[in-house]
Amino acid sequence: MNYTMMTYTIARQQGGRPDMVKICRLANELGLETLDQVTLYGYEAAEVRRIADDHGLRIICYTFFADLNFPDASGRAAGLDGLKRGIEIAVALGAPVVMLPIGAKEGLTRDQSRRNVIEGLLSGVPIGRRAGVTVTVEHFPQADSPFVTAADVNEAVARVPGLGVTFDCGNCLTGGDDPGEAFLAGGKQIVHAHFKDWVRVGPGEARRALDGNCYRPALIGEGVVDYPALLATMKKAGYKGGIDIEYEGDDYPADEACRRAVDYLRGVEAGLD
Repeated sequence: MNYTMMTYTIARQQGGRPDMVKICRLANELGLETLDQVTLYGYEAAEVRRIADDHGLRIICYTFFADLNFPDASGRAAGLDGLKRGIEIAVALGAPVVMLPIGAKEGLTRDQSRRNVIEGLLSGVPIGRRAGVTVTVEHFPQADSPFVTAADVNEAVARVPGLGVTFDCGNCLTGGDDPGEAFLAGGKQIVHAHFKDWVRVGPGEARRALDGNCYRPALIGEGVVDYPALLATMKKAGYKGGIDIEYEGDDYPADEACRRAVDYLRGVEAGLD
C-alpha cells in the first residue's frame, strides 16, 4: 500500500508554521514516497514543491477549505473563488487531487448542507477537471456533517460528474458504516484515502457521533477499526491510491505515532501475503 505522509498529523501538534524539511525527512525515514499537503502553513507553493522535490517526495493531494455551504449562488461565490485558488496551488505543487473537508454549519440540517454543497460542487468540479485536478470530498465525523456515510458521499458522486472521493475509514465508521463495505461502495470514485482510528468513550467525554456513540482519537491499530479486514478488502480490490497516516490524538508525539502506525500497517500487510 502507498502510505502517505499527511502534513496535518505533524502540524496539529506543532502549531503555527511546521518545519516542512523535518516532515519530509520523517517521510524519508519511514520509506514513504508521497505527501498530502494540508494547506500551505504560510509557505509559498513553489517552496513546498522544492522541499518535497529535494527529498524525492511526490505531492499527491492538496487539502484545503472552501465553504460552498450556502443555498444560493451568490453565497457560494467566495467559496468557489477559494476552490479555484486551491486548484491553482495544487497545479503548482504537482498534486493531481484536491480534498475539501466539509463539516457542519450551524442552523442547517445534514440534508440541507448536502444539497448546498452539491450545488457548489457542480460548479467547482469542472474547474478542477479543466486544470487536470480531481476534486474530492471525504467522510467527516461530525454528527450533523453533510458527508459522513458512504451513502452521503455517493449521493454527491451520483449528482456531480467527475467528483472523486477521499475514503476516510475512521470517519465513515462514526456514521455506522463498516469501513470495508464503505470502501467497496465507493468503487472507482475513491482516488485517495485516510487511515485513522478511534476508541469509544462514555457520554460527556466527547461529542456524540452520527451512530450514537462517542469517540476519542486513537493511534491506528489501537482503536475500533478492523485494519486486517480493511486492508484485505482494499488489497483484493487492487487499490493503488495514496493512504494518509492520520493521527489526531496526543497520547504520542506525532512523529512517533507515524512510526508506530506505519510499522503496524506493514506488519498487518505482511500477514496477508
